[in-house]
Amino acid sequence: MSKISAMMDTGKRSLMNSQTALQTTGHNIANKSTEGYSRQRVELTTNVPVSEGRLQIGMGAKASAVTRTNNPWLEKQIQKEGESMGFADSRADALSRVEQVYNEQANKGLNQYMTDFFNSFRELSNNPESLASRTMVRESGAAMAKDFGRVVGQLRNVQEDLDGQIITVVEEVNQIGKEIASLNEKIQMIEVQKTPANDERDRRDLLLKKLGEKIDITWAEGKDGQVTVTAGRTGILVSSSTANELKAAQTGDRDRVEIFYTGTGTPANITSQITGGRIGGALEVRDNIIEGLLGHVDKLAYTLAKEVNQAHIEGFDKNGRQGVLFFEMPEAVKGAASNISLNKTIANDVGRIAAGAQPGASGDNTVANVISSIQSRQVMDGTATLDDYYNTQVGQIGAVVQRSIKAQESQKNVMGQLNNIRESISGVSLDEETTKMIEFQKAYDASARLIRTADEMLDTVLNLKRM
Repeated sequence: MSKISAMMDTGKRSLMNSQTALQTTGHNIANKSTEGYSRQRVELTTNVPVSEGRLQIGMGAKASAVTRTNNPWLEKQIQKEGESMGFADSRADALSRVEQVYNEQANKGLNQYMTDFFNSFRELSNNPESLASRTMVRESGAAMAKDFGRVVGQLRNVQEDLDGQIITVVEEVNQIGKEIASLNEKIQMIEVQKTPANDERDRRDLLLKKLGEKIDITWAEGKDGQVTVTAGRTGILVSSSTANELKAAQTGDRDRVEIFYTGTGTPANITSQITGGRIGGALEVRDNIIEGLLGHVDKLAYTLAKEVNQAHIEGFDKNGRQGVLFFEMPEAVKGAASNISLNKTIANDVGRIAAGAQPGASGDNTVANVISSIQSRQVMDGTATLDDYYNTQVGQIGAVVQRSIKAQESQKNVMGQLNNIRESISGVSLDEETTKMIEFQKAYDASARLIRTADEMLDTVLNLKRM
């Protein structure tokens, strides 16, 4: 009787094992398209056997755990490469906007405005007495000064847009940090009972990847299953079940958004520590590339204004009066492109434009020729003309954009390969799950037959006693 009862117990456990396996298979199929999900399997172990004399009689199998198929080293590699992917995406997107500022093919650019300005002085040299030529000089000078402001304004607009993106991404980082801290607590509560927290760990791994795409982080898992996440070098975002926040705000020192870590009570500026993820890419373009371009266009505007003014002030206007400054001279190189403008005297009276080097000399075009020749002189540090200097900047930004796009495409390929490897290890295959489902269904049927057989044997024994 006891052995028949043991057979029924074995069959019952086998039924439960098959039922658990079928439920796990259904869970896998339902999460086929869930991002970050790792397929799960029921781990079966042999049940403790029963000893009878010299014999050990097996007692079937039991489900020891439901585990997820996962490679933690691959997950960490994907997270690190995702950080580079976020950086490359952000950098390429921002640089493509910067490139449009210098797009000389689609629109009339600064180079063409400078050429028109110097060409107007060449036209004036051909007819120094012409008011129409002088008017053309004034208009081309005003248009060129306006386009210097256009370049600066558009570059500043890109910086402001990047500031807005940084603020948005920092808010997303804070939200992800809070969810990771909550998952830390859940995982600890589940695993303290020696039960794997599979779904919670999948979700946390996914959040760590998404967090790495936004900001460069380092993280480590402790013995209690909780992770500690640090942004940059010192910004501890998550520690145990506690989440600290970052804050993006402008400072009084510069008119740009900075990133502060608020976990220490007094906000600490960690902007210089952020070098990866989407925030790192935005900071790289905003603070390095665009600031460099602004410095170059300021230098170009300052040098052009200085050279034109030096020549123009030495000349004489249509009525024999001493020449005045052609441009309102910027006080310093920094900000020159924003501040360059026509002298109000010339803006109000084109007759004050100087063309000759002698007073009252009709047809004198000496100063007009000198100013027009500035375009071809190496006035930029004595090594480059104005055109060469500007075209070099255009060429450099074009090369930087192309490199960033290639880096973005290369990183996409790396991420694609890693995700394919992860999918082959942790992904759900519907064909495989269907096969497993049939296998577990057959095992369930066989277990039911074992129970039925044991029941029939028990009936036989009971009927023998009645005979």
